[in-house]
Amino acid sequence: MSQGTGREMVTGQPGPLKSVTALTLILFLVGCGGGDKPQVPREGQWGIYSLDLPTEDVSLIYGSADEIYSVLRLNRAGDRFVFAQRIGGTLDEQLEICSLGVDGTGFQRLTDNSYWDLYPAWSPDGTRIAFLSLRQADLDIYVMNSDGSNAQRLYDSGSHDADLSWVGNLIAFTSGFKIWGINDDGTAPTLITNPPKAGTWGNANLPIGDYDPSLNPDGARIAFERLEDVSVTHGGYNIFVVNSDGSGETRLTGTGYAQGLPTWSHAGDKIVYIVAAINGQGVYHLYTINPDGTDNRDITPGYFPPGFLCHSAVFSGDDSKIYFVGQWWQ
Repeated sequence: MSQGTGREMVTGQPGPLKSVTALTLILFLVGCGGGDKPQVPREGQWGIYSLDLPTEDVSLIYGSADEIYSVLRLNRAGDRFVFAQRIGGTLDEQLEICSLGVDGTGFQRLTDNSYWDLYPAWSPDGTRIAFLSLRQADLDIYVMNSDGSNAQRLYDSGSHDADLSWVGNLIAFTSGFKIWGINDDGTAPTLITNPPKAGTWGNANLPIGDYDPSLNPDGARIAFERLEDVSVTHGGYNIFVVNSDGSGETRLTGTGYAQGLPTWSHAGDKIVYIVAAINGQGVYHLYTINPDGTDNRDITPGYFPPGFLCHSAVFSGDDSKIYFVGQWWQ
């Protein structure tokens, strides 16, 4: 799934946390003389947001004019994000790995180079970060310390590698439009999925295949999306789960929406994902589903305006909130 465009200069350090609460809503109504809808806070075209699941209150954690790209990841301690952001321009070479506290403080730029760096994933102990980088002929898997030091190539399949997830000593990733796994020392590459007609192109921006693997909390299962229908521009995807040894592949959805980027709750009983389009109509909504395919539903608050797009999402450490990347399209 691809993100929207809309790219400007970076604003620098993140601003203070902003929350839609009862008090701010009252102040808004008094100041504007009426209305009955909460407002989504905004500071720049892109932001990292927090959605409280019981109340549907939304908070802006970090706002920027620069594009926040690919995935948002939370460390196991639940107190720090890692993500990729275009800094200072619109080129792929200006994508850098950054980290930020969940309270909006402590922004750090971890890479600063002319390479394409993206799709970071925390190590289980939070001391290292795996990421993708185009430093040679194709995208390879690299690992660095959590402060950005000592970046080293971990694995090169010989073609583009993509879509990282790291739990225990297993790193799951995409290569050749299939899901693979390797040990966290870069050894023992193992094929996990083998979708029918993988690599077949059509009208979509990617070929048939499996993408964006997400390991569950104990590393025993993987959620991912499979692009099955390439006859439509945005692709027809469905959500699947599979055991990490490749057995037990199970389809969770049959809608064929443009959907993906699944991420597990920390309890392992829910998966959050993004529905980008339904029947060619862009929506960019947040959905959750149980790992057995039940209770599949749109959790996007009704007061979110149409021009506000939700991209990558993760559960908070206690699973009471959804953190996500938001983009103001209008």
